[in-house]
Amino acid sequence: MAKNYISYHHFVLFFIFFTLISSNLTAQCAGNDNTNELICDVSNPIYQSVNLFSLLGGSPVPGGTWTGSNQEGLNASMGILNAQLIRGGGTYRYTYTAPAISGCTDNKAVVTITIGAYVGVGSEATVCNKDRTFNLFTAFDSKVMGPHVNGRFTTDKGAPVDPVITIDKYETKTTLHFIYTVPAVLACSPDEKSTNVQVTILIAPEAGDPENLELCGTTDLAGYTNLDLNDQLDDEDPDGIWTGIGIASATDHHINLQELFDANGPGEYTYTYTVLAVPNSYICENDEATVKITLEKRLDFTGAKITVNKDICESEIATATYLAKITQGPDNIPNGEYDVNFSVVGPGVSGSENVRANFVNGVFNFPIRSSYFKQVGQYTITITRIVSTSSKGKCVNIFSPFSTILTIYPLPRLTNATLTSLPICQNEVALIQLTTPQLLDGTYRISYNINGENLALGETAVMQAVGGKASFTIPGNLNIRSGLSVVTIYSITNITNPSPQCANSANVAGNLHINPLPNALTLTTAVSDFCLNAPVTVAVSGLGNLTNASISYVLSESNTSSVQTITKAVANGKLDFVIPAELLLNTGSTKITLLNLTNTVTNCNVNLINVKDEFVINPIPPAPTVADQQFCKVDEAVIANLEPKGTQYKWYNSATGTTPLAADYVLKTEDYFVRETSAAGCNSEPAKISVIIYDTPAPEMTETPDFCGLANPKISDLSNKTNVSSTVAWYDAIDGNLLPSTTLLVHNATYYGYDLNEVTRCLSESYREVKVSLQGCEVAQYEFFIPDGFSPNGDGVNDSFVIKDIEFLYPNYTLEIYNRYGNGMYKGDNSKPAWDGKNYEKSGIAGGIAPNGVYFYVLHFNKDNKPPKQGRLYLNR
Repeated sequence: MAKNYISYHHFVLFFIFFTLISSNLTAQCAGNDNTNELICDVSNPIYQSVNLFSLLGGSPVPGGTWTGSNQEGLNASMGILNAQLIRGGGTYRYTYTAPAISGCTDNKAVVTITIGAYVGVGSEATVCNKDRTFNLFTAFDSKVMGPHVNGRFTTDKGAPVDPVITIDKYETKTTLHFIYTVPAVLACSPDEKSTNVQVTILIAPEAGDPENLELCGTTDLAGYTNLDLNDQLDDEDPDGIWTGIGIASATDHHINLQELFDANGPGEYTYTYTVLAVPNSYICENDEATVKITLEKRLDFTGAKITVNKDICESEIATATYLAKITQGPDNIPNGEYDVNFSVVGPGVSGSENVRANFVNGVFNFPIRSSYFKQVGQYTITITRIVSTSSKGKCVNIFSPFSTILTIYPLPRLTNATLTSLPICQNEVALIQLTTPQLLDGTYRISYNINGENLALGETAVMQAVGGKASFTIPGNLNIRSGLSVVTIYSITNITNPSPQCANSANVAGNLHINPLPNALTLTTAVSDFCLNAPVTVAVSGLGNLTNASISYVLSESNTSSVQTITKAVANGKLDFVIPAELLLNTGSTKITLLNLTNTVTNCNVNLINVKDEFVINPIPPAPTVADQQFCKVDEAVIANLEPKGTQYKWYNSATGTTPLAADYVLKTEDYFVRETSAAGCNSEPAKISVIIYDTPAPEMTETPDFCGLANPKISDLSNKTNVSSTVAWYDAIDGNLLPSTTLLVHNATYYGYDLNEVTRCLSESYREVKVSLQGCEVAQYEFFIPDGFSPNGDGVNDSFVIKDIEFLYPNYTLEIYNRYGNGMYKGDNSKPAWDGKNYEKSGIAGGIAPNGVYFYVLHFNKDNKPPKQGRLYLNR
């Protein structure tokens, strides 16, 4: 009986301590959740500052942060919520995240707050229809908390309406009634909440749309001696008041424009129509409309004249300035600013401008740009329009264009002239041609100098100019030296008439080229050896400063030809050309002889002596003998693996390819072409082979690689879950070891599968990477054994308490061990399955070594809702 009593006493102590420990283990650093805090009367000022931290249960650690399903009104760092800033009733969750502290099992807690529906305090609003729209939310009493915005507006008839209503459509004072309803929050009340809103729309006064009036006071006022100003308004309210010059009383709205013009002259007259708003109303303002009446005066420019200062000679064109003056006729032109349009028409020029200046005492002065007067001849300056800048154009002025003439007398000029000549040979007479677009037809005497390779100063010649062209000759005795001479005309005199003879300086220069014969003393030619049918290039050097040349040649020996001629550009004294292939049909030694050299620029030529070279036309080898070839992709075959092999063979990926493929070029399934190169460097015709690269696809898994470790699955079992179970091979790494089919599988290990094609005998280049699980056990098929004791004495036998094979059946299990006082000794799981008899829970046992005795375990299966299993075990060292 005593023994049973002690056992029962131990069990009760264990249960009490286990309960206390379980409670401590579930404590949270963030405190406990608050499932629902009700704020039904959210308009109470106390809810402007709700301390969320104080609503947490337990003992939360301060210093964390808050997040919420609604961020409105939330101070995330302080944890203070202004609930009145949340714009709709409902339930909101706020999560507290405690600061990271060692030992915390859970650092988050949630406060749930329910906000009751709040409809606000409805009010009466008065608005003006001129505001166009009105937001019904602004009609609520602004002295208290505004309503939740998740409600709906309806008319007093129940029809739904948008919060923003249109008010400018009302033409008479109107009062509208609305009901605002917010949905119920059931935790606070099952009923919706509603309030009334009244809007009164006042009608703004309308002064109407004004129509301005512009008239010519000189001619148009006979019908405006009793103008009704009301006729100048549209859509105005009646009984407004007019103000302005000529209005006799507050009820007067007629004016006499003829009397106004006669008494006050031209100008702009302004009249304002004012309509008053509803008396004592601050909602709508008074409205005004302004009518502007412009009266102008007709001007008479009859008898006005224009003069322009002096006529000039052509030599003065560059420095001359021109000032025009308009003088009024008999009718007085009022002082003021005017726009004047004028035109200039003369030889080679036609233009018009507008100038703005002032008439002062009947005179209008303005400059004329000298750019109009750049040639000899007569220029007509015509005034085409005069208008005051302040005019609205309502009067038809009396005006007719009037003109004056300016004359510029000519000087002989070679401005913009060009001097050209055709190249000549040494000692030939040179014909100099002039293009003179500004020189009049006539006879002229010129003076010129020659500089450069030839020198002559102060020479003269007579030339005839017709249609802008002229010419003269330079004697051959002045063209002795070859090279470049510069001919410069420095003066010209018009000798067409005896008097006056106008002289002018000139500066017209041009080049005269005197070409030498080509120099053949340094000419050489060279031709390399070539393969048959290859383009044969001839290199010619020693051509000096020639830029383009024509060369005649013949072929002899193995290949012969008639005289051939080529023409090519010369660069740095060199040129090269290709002998036509039809002239080189035979292999063997061939000689080329150059016969004649012509400078194609000057057409001067010279016969050549002993300019020749010999070269060899080499034969080409036959195309190689080849056969189609196959490879496995996994072997990564390259060009160097192809047959035939040897440095004399070059491989290409097209029959016309010119760049051979590199020896390490990886082969593909495609056609290749091989040429053989002879010792002389000649390439054969290409021979074609077809290469096939066989590739085997990686194995495919037909089932999930899940096994039960208690069944001791092997590599062969993994193979049976593929689409190629008989040919798949498994490795422990990408470049690892081949695993026999009897190799036992390891939980969470990764295997790499390759397939071997039985036809092509090619191993797959890619692989199938598979991670195996040994936790796919059916619990009902297997049992496991929980030992009732162990002896951690270090003898290698039963040194730890472990539940064998449980990790396959319950991979997420956890194991807790307590002493008889309820103190935790050990926590284990799949990653830490064995207890070695030492204390890991700081129970206060000296040295951490658990003494002999009875201990209690709690096994949590954590699978299929299976309840935990409790038991005891005996530790005996």
